[in-house]
Amino acid sequence: MSGERSARPQRALLHRPYLGLGAGLGLLGAFALLTLAVGAQADRVAPATAFAPIGRFDQSVFNAVQHINDSFLTPLAKTLNFLGGGAFSIPFRAACVILLLILRRFRHAIAFALTWVLSEAALTWVKTSIDRGRPPSPLTVTNGPSYPSGHSVAGAAIGIALVIAFIPAGHKRRVWEWVAAGFALLMGCSRVYLNAHWFSDALGGVLLGAGIALTVAALVALTDRRVIGHTPSDEVWREDGTARGAPPGPAAAPA
Repeated sequence: MSGERSARPQRALLHRPYLGLGAGLGLLGAFALLTLAVGAQADRVAPATAFAPIGRFDQSVFNAVQHINDSFLTPLAKTLNFLGGGAFSIPFRAACVILLLILRRFRHAIAFALTWVLSEAALTWVKTSIDRGRPPSPLTVTNGPSYPSGHSVAGAAIGIALVIAFIPAGHKRRVWEWVAAGFALLMGCSRVYLNAHWFSDALGGVLLGAGIALTVAALVALTDRRVIGHTPSDEVWREDGTARGAPPGPAAAPA
């Protein structure tokens, strides 16, 4: 029986890769629309934006936060500031890739590494292109342009990529997907709380990080499907030992 179990196909990256691809592209589309609405800042002073209501909303959120951003929440926000910064996130992501390679989960390692590289490349390019100013009086050290929030990009990309890499596809993963989404939103809110970013910076970062993580995982899963010639990305092993989405006949049973 142990030999039969070891011959099963590798765990799927995504249970429904086309759904994941659609969700990822939808998030990236929302990020693109928000970026156009924020607009390049050459002729504007932050938080002014190309679509004026967004800048006004950013200013109103900033004003409201000033009444609470010197409270018991500050230690939590500064902890998240450390977790989302390069001093922690870079070695953490490198360790995850190495662990996945040691476990011989090569597709997962590729998806995780690509998410890391592409999210950082997109973040750098958009920051330079928009060149938005930061909010005044930050409660932590900041540097570089404000849009989008790098911590929010990292929080969303790492959280979702971790779930995809280490939690098997299926019902159990859904709980952790919500945990990852909550962590990304919490990271974004912490950046606004610390006066490190405007609200739209944080929202843009979450959309970008989550969109890249889902899109990359879906594309890797779909590429894997074409290369191998069957549909491992849709196989979810049931408790009775059969696989959903596997072709009928001997191939449908555990090898």
